[in-house]
Amino acid sequence: MPLSWNEIRSRALAFSKEWAEESSEDAEAKAFWDAFFAVFGVTRRRVASFEEPVKKSDGKGGYIDLLWRGVLIVEHKSRGKDLDRATKQAFDYFPGLKERDLPRYVVVSDFARFRLHDLDAGTEHDFDLADLHKNVKLFGFMAGYQSRSFGKEAAVNIRAAEKLGKLHDLLKASGYEGHQLEVLLVRLLFQLFAEDTAIFERRQFTDWIEQRTSDDGADLGSLLNTLFEVLDTPPEKRQKSLDEQLAGFPYVNGRLFAENLRSASFDRAMRETLLDCTALDWSQISPAIFGSLFQSIMDAQARRDLGAHYTSEHNIRKALGPLFLDDLWAELGKLKASAKSNAKRLLEFHAKLAGIRVLDPACGCGNFLVVAYQELRLIELELLREMHKHRETGFLDVGSIMFVDVDQFHGIEYEEFPAQIAQVALWLTDHQMNMRVSEEFGQYFVRLPLKKAANIVHGNALTTDWASVVKPADLSYIVGNPPFVGKKEQSPAQKSEVMATFDGLKGAGVLDYVTCWYRKATDYMTANPVIRTAFVSTNSITQGEQVGILWGDLFTSGVKIHFAHRTFQWSSEARGKAAVHCVIIGFGLQDRSDKLIFDYDTPQSEPHALAATQINGYLVDAPGVVISKRSKPLNFAAPEMAYGSMPIDNGHLTLTEDDAQQLIAAYSEATPYIRRYQGGDEFINGQVRYCLWLVGCPPENLRAWPLIRSRVEATRAFRQSSNRERTNELADTPALFGEIRQPTRRYLFVPKVSSENRHFLPIGYCEPEVISSGSGLLVGDATPYHFGVLTSTMHMAWMRTVCGRMKSDYQYSAGIVYNNFPWPTPTEPQRKAIEQAAQAVLDARAMFPNSTLADLYDPLTMPPELTAAHRKLDKAVDVAYGKPAGFPTEAERVAYLFKLYEAATA
Repeated sequence: MPLSWNEIRSRALAFSKEWAEESSEDAEAKAFWDAFFAVFGVTRRRVASFEEPVKKSDGKGGYIDLLWRGVLIVEHKSRGKDLDRATKQAFDYFPGLKERDLPRYVVVSDFARFRLHDLDAGTEHDFDLADLHKNVKLFGFMAGYQSRSFGKEAAVNIRAAEKLGKLHDLLKASGYEGHQLEVLLVRLLFQLFAEDTAIFERRQFTDWIEQRTSDDGADLGSLLNTLFEVLDTPPEKRQKSLDEQLAGFPYVNGRLFAENLRSASFDRAMRETLLDCTALDWSQISPAIFGSLFQSIMDAQARRDLGAHYTSEHNIRKALGPLFLDDLWAELGKLKASAKSNAKRLLEFHAKLAGIRVLDPACGCGNFLVVAYQELRLIELELLREMHKHRETGFLDVGSIMFVDVDQFHGIEYEEFPAQIAQVALWLTDHQMNMRVSEEFGQYFVRLPLKKAANIVHGNALTTDWASVVKPADLSYIVGNPPFVGKKEQSPAQKSEVMATFDGLKGAGVLDYVTCWYRKATDYMTANPVIRTAFVSTNSITQGEQVGILWGDLFTSGVKIHFAHRTFQWSSEARGKAAVHCVIIGFGLQDRSDKLIFDYDTPQSEPHALAATQINGYLVDAPGVVISKRSKPLNFAAPEMAYGSMPIDNGHLTLTEDDAQQLIAAYSEATPYIRRYQGGDEFINGQVRYCLWLVGCPPENLRAWPLIRSRVEATRAFRQSSNRERTNELADTPALFGEIRQPTRRYLFVPKVSSENRHFLPIGYCEPEVISSGSGLLVGDATPYHFGVLTSTMHMAWMRTVCGRMKSDYQYSAGIVYNNFPWPTPTEPQRKAIEQAAQAVLDARAMFPNSTLADLYDPLTMPPELTAAHRKLDKAVDVAYGKPAGFPTEAERVAYLFKLYEAATA
């Protein structure tokens, strides 16, 4: 058990006084360091050895003055000797040590001075013997107080995954696999963590392996099972004849070591790999990624792509902060400002923290619960600091005033193994936070044996009654990251669960799987409307037709959105992994006045918070209307929009440029039937394709063109082989496109997919001879006025808000975007002003005949003439909407459009 800091400081003062008066000859160096270790409550001979032989960097032999393997090297000199030279000598020993024995700390001393190097932190500290008591916390690693950085841990996480993953692979290759291997590795990981965080004594597990198991590893598996039994047995029930080293291990409980495992057969390589694992500083691994780390260990591919499975604490806090942590910190801040006169309120706040209950109904390995618990403990720690300031004496027993505990956290997890990991991860977090409390108040505080545990239920969250996990009356918050599975990727079972969850809701078949958790949470909260919820989700649930279906249903049930992170990129450090674009939505059944929208300039940037009056299903500050698919334009004066034509040909009626030239060379008279063919890519990027457009082609001509006829025959064969009856019917007209919607007059082409980086949607006019595919949308009777409005910032703002997305690119649709768009009602002069400004945009484009629309609308290369033309067009369109001064922000622009939509559909 670590000494208190007060005791350590007292010992340090006595040590300094004693050795300041000693003659301090070289012969006394061993006594000096034995006494130094004792200052921190460590028996030197149990952890470190003097005069350790080693081969130096120059190849010659030498002796390390003092070596604590994997922790510390000491190089000691006579009083007044050069410490720089001593430091170089210490580092010269490094090449002769095994990797797992390399220390984190190097100390050099001459009795009167100390120099401490922390190689991980990259720091160096120099001080005199007389000031040791002021610097004892630098040696916290000796006493068992291991500080952990709460920043990014990616490097150490990945090293840990690689080390333990190698052991996993070796054991699995030997035939030890499945549930037994999973449980064994969880236990080993707990012990690695335990000896680096003062659950065990420092190196207790490592020394036991090195000293009590054979080098060839033959007895390691059976001896590990013996150790597991010891860890699961209270001291008073252990055999009296138990080996002293085994008896020194603490009783852990928590059922972590209760299950009997088949002994694993280790060999020399496996034992060495386990010892290599012990060399890492496991205290630096955050339990928040403990589960993700372990999943990567169990899967070699996941291990290589650890970043893809890593839910960063930073992103988790984006949900937890506005859900409840920010409020708690703010409340504590107010209490601290008046704490002297409100001691009772501090106690009430403490009781409030202890009363918080959190449920993650898709908890996986417990990431969200771990961070939530860690943050609650940090708030409690700050509260205790404040309470301590106003006490005349310190806390007699710090353990008696620690109220927040792991049993305040509940989870549901579909897979058994992650559910077990979640529980262990919360225990480890509890211990880390207990060590912070110990360091803060100078009293060692540990909760062993384990008595309380998080309530993690193994089951399907969509078929489990959440009230059976935790009663609604007892719960405070629901939070998590439910599975992202789109409509097309859902298994038959998942599709059935969606339909069952949204029983009877029209259109529910298009909803993402994650939406089920929104519906279940809403139903659960009806029993206790003060509960608040926040989920991380794919951004698709706030786009396109899903909004009208999901949020129409939830708003009808009384849901209010309290805060929202608009689209951002879920952090991933894995190479070659597609970025996941997410939103976070906080909601409940009671309204709040302090609503917030967290907006992002780009999906990769940091958010900025905006106060909101009302947050709708598109995550904008606007009326709570939802937009459903519409078959005709909301404004009946607007021309209709249609899809382009679909060949349904398996590529036989479409041609490359070379194909087209070969056919024209063979049959010049076929030229009128070989047409330019374009989809969104061709239109935007200037790519050239052709198609066989055989509408009106005389049969005798077709028979006379065997190369073309063979393509028609192949199209017929493809259609006949289809499983779709409608496609079979199209085999009767194999020379024609399967779906023909080609305008006979000049038309406006709108690409269905366009880059999110463009400020304007690249639309334009096409002649009827150019055949447009289904990746474009066509407006057949579009005037310059229609072109002007559709290419304006006003329409872009609408599209960006309500359209669907393909990844993060805009996915335009007729049914949602175009047909629901609230057109202006201009006067005749206003209409003419828009037409003139629209023509100016076309003229500006024409100034650059060799540029594609991709070139013209790239924000980095957009010509100033085109930019100026669009500004004038935006001004004319804003005037037509009755806003000659324009809109300060896009959010206000969108809110105005939603008001128009609400009025038009009232």
